[in-house]
Amino acid sequence: MLLDRDLPDTRFFEAGSLDEAIANTPDDVDVVLLDIHINGLNGLDGIALVNRKWPLAPVLMLSSQDEQATVDLALARGAAGFVSKADSPENIVGAINRVLRGEFSAQSSATGNTAYQQLTPRQGEVLNLMHQGLSNKLIARQLSLSENTVRRHVQDILEFFGVVNRAEAVFAAQRRGLVS
Repeated sequence: MLLDRDLPDTRFFEAGSLDEAIANTPDDVDVVLLDIHINGLNGLDGIALVNRKWPLAPVLMLSSQDEQATVDLALARGAAGFVSKADSPENIVGAINRVLRGEFSAQSSATGNTAYQQLTPRQGEVLNLMHQGLSNKLIARQLSLSENTVRRHVQDILEFFGVVNRAEAVFAAQRRGLVS
């Protein structure tokens, strides 16, 4: 009701699961509002799937589960932003409008972060393989990438965490709950 009232010129498609959304939603959406708690694959695990289906549409997480570790995980997995369901209606609509205008600051109304750097979905995959102890060469084989591309992703991951080596990056990711 809030969205219909405050965004009257916007079309909305609602789905109870990612499978339903992918099957019953057009290919040209402008933004995806994704809850963590949905039927089937949860929203956090589904961000990569959503990004493959709608590569040009930013994902805005909208959830009552707004702990910092959850917000960090959503942003690291490729969400453009995170909005708490407990936030005011004005802030929720404001976040949607910012994303619709192309202002992808990966911000979180739950935490007040306004310039949060995020990992791309591919960097998240590289980070998970780093966590498993794979070398750049093995990561490249597993992801069908060149070693140079993997090396660049690793450098970006180190920069993201503000660390100087792979072990420190994995440790920082574990502390943030990005890998287990």
